[in-house]
Amino acid sequence: MNEEINIEELKQNKEFLDFLQTLEKQMKEEASVAKGYQLLDAKILLGENEDEINDIFTFLVSASFDKLSENLANNIKFDIKNSEDIATARAMYEHAIQLYSEDDKKGAKELFLALTHAVDDADLSESMLIHCAIVMAGYSFDEFIENLVDSNMDTISDTSYFIQNFTQPNDILLAMLAKHVNEAKETLKKLEGAGK
Repeated sequence: MNEEINIEELKQNKEFLDFLQTLEKQMKEEASVAKGYQLLDAKILLGENEDEINDIFTFLVSASFDKLSENLANNIKFDIKNSEDIATARAMYEHAIQLYSEDDKKGAKELFLALTHAVDDADLSESMLIHCAIVMAGYSFDEFIENLVDSNMDTISDTSYFIQNFTQPNDILLAMLAKHVNEAKETLKKLEGAGK
């Protein structure tokens, strides 16, 4: 069954439009980042105006910061097998990448560092640490994307939204960036100490 989605039909489909209204209501009532992404995907598919898309992005970032604060206060990590947690980490990551692309290195570094601390998956945490060290080392966003990111992705998974493939193996990158990695780890120790 390989039917093309007819966007114009969807725009007129009362059931679909009612579903989107319900989804938006649930997103707000539950402060659900996962439902926010579902709504965002649908709105992008329908070609909604930029203001509506930006409103959802703003919600995603705001809700993810609230959840991060709550988790940090309670010393809980994001469980990447939980759809809400992975969506929350994704929203923070996408915001960090946006900050980095806008040359807000301080903001990007802080978010990558927070994610290093906040996710319960060792591989994802290590890749966030590498992001953080790359920013600290002074690489521009363009240098990061063009010279350090390997764009070949083997598999699509829940963590595919996060850059985890680099042009060098992780251990070599960690060694290359050792000074910055150690500095980031020192900051993390203070964070972890404060959370106890």
